[in-house]
Amino acid sequence: MLKLDIQLFAVPFSKVSKTRKRMRRTHYKIEANQTVKCPKCGELIRPHRVCPNCGNYKGKEVVKTNEA
Repeated sequence: MLKLDIQLFAVPFSKVSKTRKRMRRTHYKIEANQTVKCPKCGELIRPHRVCPNCGNYKGKEVVKTNEA
């Protein structure tokens, strides 16, 4: 007897329409980055990151910046 090495794949029962496919994908979208105000200089920064303007993080100066 011949033994066939066949892989069986999952096959859907019926075709998924364009509308149903698009309804499922409505939540897959890019959102804008969240921003918060730096407590020292007031510039908008991303949360949990060092402020690029003043170099502060959690009230302490972490990075030295040239203030002109």
